[in-house]
Amino acid sequence: MHARSGSVLLEQVILLSVLGLCIAVGAAGSARALDAAAVRGATREIAELLSLARDRAMATGTRTAVRLDGRTSRVVVYAGTDTFARLDLRLTRGVAVASTRDSMAYLSSGLGFGAANLRIIVSRGRSQDTLTVSRLGRVRR
Repeated sequence: MHARSGSVLLEQVILLSVLGLCIAVGAAGSARALDAAAVRGATREIAELLSLARDRAMATGTRTAVRLDGRTSRVVVYAGTDTFARLDLRLTRGVAVASTRDSMAYLSSGLGFGAANLRIIVSRGRSQDTLTVSRLGRVRR
């Protein structure tokens, strides 16, 4: 009998199949984690812009508006006729933004201006998060 020094082709095929399966499972899990991280980051950035707009309205006494473009996933903050913040979430985070209204305005008192609450939905892949802005101007996750 001869001592075996190599491996059989069948063993190599099985080994490669198992390795491929492990890589596929790991890649799917990491893609979900990346999507969730992008959605959380974008949601946090939108909440910060809404807070910034509210603070600016109260500090300057100027009506300040946050405009949401669902088609391009852009968020722009206006104070009077000046644009002082802009965020393109599709380019920076790869997320989609949808909302129940296209804008939110804050009065100099910090109260929201408009008839209804605003709901902002941020999504990427299977991950999704929602921000709600009340008529009082408060942001909830």
